[in-house]
Amino acid sequence: MADNISTKNIWPYYSSQNVQTAARKPVTELGKDQFLQILVTQLRNQDPMQPMQDKEFIAQMAQFSSLEQMMSMSKEVTSLRQSAGMATGLIGKEISWLAQNETKTEVVEYFGTVSSVIWKDGVQYAKVGEATVPIDEVISISEPTEDSDTEVAEGE
Repeated sequence: MADNISTKNIWPYYSSQNVQTAARKPVTELGKDQFLQILVTQLRNQDPMQPMQDKEFIAQMAQFSSLEQMMSMSKEVTSLRQSAGMATGLIGKEISWLAQNETKTEVVEYFGTVSSVIWKDGVQYAKVGEATVPIDEVISISEPTEDSDTEVAEGE
């Protein structure tokens, strides 16, 4: 009777294999860490009779440096795009965006005048009437026309 009781029958079973499997995340793209691992592995496993030439090593380090700078620049561009100062310039402007209609049967272009900008959960939204539009989904920005209203209007 005591043979049926085991820690393997209890969920979650924290064996080292289960923990390692759960912790593993597949890498879908090569980043700077993977590039550096490849470079270090290459240096460790090189033929001692024919070591890597200085110019090859310098070229690979330059590639690594370029990769790191591009990743940094990408982060900076993203933060610039998300900058509160840039988003506040939308207040009073007419914007348009694509969204599903009320019946969720088709995608329709909506437009309206931005009354405020909201920052929630790290994402910026433009408030247009009762609609809250993520800044990333805005497809056009223009000066408001004389007949535009702050209400959300469906495009033609």
